[in-house]
Amino acid sequence: MKRIIQTAGAPAAIGPYSQAVEVNGTLYISGQIPLDPQTMKIVDGGIQEQTEQVMKNIGAILNEAGYSYSNVVKSTCLLSDMANFKSMNEVYGKYYPENAPARAAFAVKELPMGVLIEIETIAAK
Repeated sequence: MKRIIQTAGAPAAIGPYSQAVEVNGTLYISGQIPLDPQTMKIVDGGIQEQTEQVMKNIGAILNEAGYSYSNVVKSTCLLSDMANFKSMNEVYGKYYPENAPARAAFAVKELPMGVLIEIETIAAK
């Protein structure tokens, strides 16, 4: 059974997609960018501040669906520049202090709204 997850604690979808979809105990979270869910504006600062906001957005969706960071099994990190990898990793690692999920990280040509990072997440129970 497919369940659509939506929370005001994360930015509203800005296109034809859901914040997350749960199917058979697996939660698929759409790529999150560093939008403040209250203002729908990109947070001030650089890669660390943007990564922090992305992780908070992911956390709000996980919580709404009844999951936690410990349930995350896979992340895909999209960066505007691989030079930001180390700083992104410092923030990202705080959310997964042990038993970190599998992960891929890519530099892409461009991200929505000119942000520095987007993270897609899969969690399972």
